[in-house]
Amino acid sequence: MATPATAVLDEQGKVTAWSEGARRLSGHRREEVVGRDAAGLLSGDADQPEGPAPGSRIWSGHAVLRHRNGFDVRVALLARRRETPFGSDWLVVRVAESRLRPYRDDALMRWAFGEFPCILAIFDTNLLLVRANPDMERAVGLTEEQLQGLRPSEMLSSQPEPGSVEEAMHEAVRKDERRHLRMFLWVPGEDREHAWSVWVAPAKDEGGRLRGVCFTAQDQTEQYAAQQRLLVLNKAGTRIGTTLDISRTAQQLADVAVPEFADFASVDLLTFLERGEEPPPGPRAGPVALRRAGQRSSRSGKPEDLVVPGDVITYPQLSALVESLEGRRTTTPDASRDLLTRWSPQDPERAARLRTQGIHSVMVVPMRARGLLLGVTVFMRHRHPEPFNEDDMLLAEELTARAGVSLDNARRYIAERNRAETLQRDLLPQRLPELSAIETAARYLPAREQAGVGGDWFDVIPLSSARVALVVGDVVGHGLQASGAMARFRTAVRALADMGLPPDELLTRLDDMVTRLSDEDGAAGAKYIGATCLYAVYDPVSRLCTAACAGHPVPLVVGPSGEAEVVDLPIGPPLGIGGMPFEASESELPEGSVLAFYTNGLIESRDRDIDEGIELFRQTLAGTPPSLEAACNHVVATLLRDPPRDDAALLLARTRALSPEQVATWELPADPAVVARIRGDVEGQLGRWELDDLAFSTEVVVSELVTNAIRYGQSPLQLRLIHDRELICEVSDAGIAAPHLRPANLMDEGGRGLLLVAQLCRRWGVRYGPQGKTIWAEQSSPGDHPHPLAM
Repeated sequence: MATPATAVLDEQGKVTAWSEGARRLSGHRREEVVGRDAAGLLSGDADQPEGPAPGSRIWSGHAVLRHRNGFDVRVALLARRRETPFGSDWLVVRVAESRLRPYRDDALMRWAFGEFPCILAIFDTNLLLVRANPDMERAVGLTEEQLQGLRPSEMLSSQPEPGSVEEAMHEAVRKDERRHLRMFLWVPGEDREHAWSVWVAPAKDEGGRLRGVCFTAQDQTEQYAAQQRLLVLNKAGTRIGTTLDISRTAQQLADVAVPEFADFASVDLLTFLERGEEPPPGPRAGPVALRRAGQRSSRSGKPEDLVVPGDVITYPQLSALVESLEGRRTTTPDASRDLLTRWSPQDPERAARLRTQGIHSVMVVPMRARGLLLGVTVFMRHRHPEPFNEDDMLLAEELTARAGVSLDNARRYIAERNRAETLQRDLLPQRLPELSAIETAARYLPAREQAGVGGDWFDVIPLSSARVALVVGDVVGHGLQASGAMARFRTAVRALADMGLPPDELLTRLDDMVTRLSDEDGAAGAKYIGATCLYAVYDPVSRLCTAACAGHPVPLVVGPSGEAEVVDLPIGPPLGIGGMPFEASESELPEGSVLAFYTNGLIESRDRDIDEGIELFRQTLAGTPPSLEAACNHVVATLLRDPPRDDAALLLARTRALSPEQVATWELPADPAVVARIRGDVEGQLGRWELDDLAFSTEVVVSELVTNAIRYGQSPLQLRLIHDRELICEVSDAGIAAPHLRPANLMDEGGRGLLLVAQLCRRWGVRYGPQGKTIWAEQSSPGDHPHPLAM
């Protein structure tokens, strides 16, 4: 197969490139020709054709070359002007003669080639063009006469990958089968590429001999553009809305649009969206503020716009961009230029920057969802040569609408999360109580935003007799339902704690309540809510800590020596299982011990399991600073280097002990005569405590409680006074009969004892234990509150 003869001439007519085919044709080697004037290669003995007319881009004709051996060679030439990074030049191609003669006298052939509704051409076995129809002429910008004798690569020399058609032709001839390929070629006089569906097939005569190659091409630019729009839409369906994060969703929209659909895309959202609020009622008056939530550019380095994600842009009420929020659609280049022109007075610096980027087409699409205006999306083109059309606008509106629904879902999620956080913040202790029994510090860290607010909680509950209850729990799930369930559990625990129930009995009652609520919620179609809980009671008199666990991680304790250990505590089933017992464990703690209660969000993470987390927690606690607040900060910084995937709660409590001098105890016989004696003993003890101001009221309280115990209780009897922040009076007996306040008639001799106790004391109550019950009463320190009987 002959090698094409080609040469390249610059604007001055000097040879800059010389092919092997040109050497064979003229005999001149490349190094002998490159840099010489091309006119020196022509024969001076023959008439030569005139050169191309000024401003023309194509020239064809016959020329006579002087062979290196001295004889003349007459050749048909085709020259085409090409644009290069350094200016322009001329590509000169020798047009070869095909041995396959066209059937120009066949009328049917003329009609077929003239009227066939796509590109049609015939090439001989050397891939030289023999015949081309008018569509072929228009596609390459040459007449059929100029095309005859050219190869496909010579016709398409200014196009990318011109040899792909010839390769397909060679394959069709070699394998004796049709070949199909898709090509993207520029049409002369147009500013965009066209998509072509190309078929090549071997052409045979009646005897089956190969005589040439048939070539046909159909312009499928519109179909290809529609297919690309569908691909962008499909990508949007899988990539937009995968998160409830507003910024990420906005960025997903920009990422889907660039670079396939637009060269630059930005998403600006009204600022109420990020707060989860409803839009302000009524029409927008005054300036409008939007936050740049996402953007992407196909250009590396400086983007087209001066605004970066996170910036807030304020537009005057009548600015061009805000007008687009009312539904104006911009698609044509003229409309885009008009938009930038009207934009200039409002933001001249940005408008000037956009004009210098060569932007020729802009679309501004309002973003709405469920009737709410959320913001605006801007699409721009500068590398895509074709302007946006109506089909592009429909696609842009669909992309924006999909993102708008996802963004509104994120807004509603933020609103629900804010409500849940507010509810949870109100339900958790606003400040921990100051108690004589313990010193406390706590931290609560909500889960990262995507997870939602959970149901972790903790509480410090003052109990009777200077004791304190420490509680930590975890409700399964996130959101308002979990927060609501946590509120019910916390309220129930406080109510049961006021009854003075021991930890195992309290968890049993709580488990019954959870089971009942789960049954009620299940009947109503609600989701089952499970929970875990750890309940502990510390007594500063005995320094005993009694705890029971319902499926919750066990606490850790740091002794005075600084060594941290896991508390040996039986773990019962989670709340709501029902029918399973809970077992309490009792341990004596040295004064100054630190108890650490927590939820699993503190110790679990993506790269460590529970056991590894507990061990890290233990090692961290071993170096607990003297300040519990500093200790909380140290633990959180060590265990939660990244935002937690689940809620995390931490409660630290350092134990204190009451000295023996603060407690007075008397064992009492079941004899009414002991009441007078014990009143004297109590008066003496109050004198030693310098509480003489409480002597009268305390003697009345002791007399009534001891008398009731002798009359209605069972032996053994005990009286105990505790001098803490309050004065606490306890009378214990082995009976289980519950005392009750009741109204007494005028002539009744009794029935007023507990009424007097209730009037004289700050609070009173009863608690039950394995050996019976204890009735207790607390009086405020002198000067806090005047006693009713002294008024």
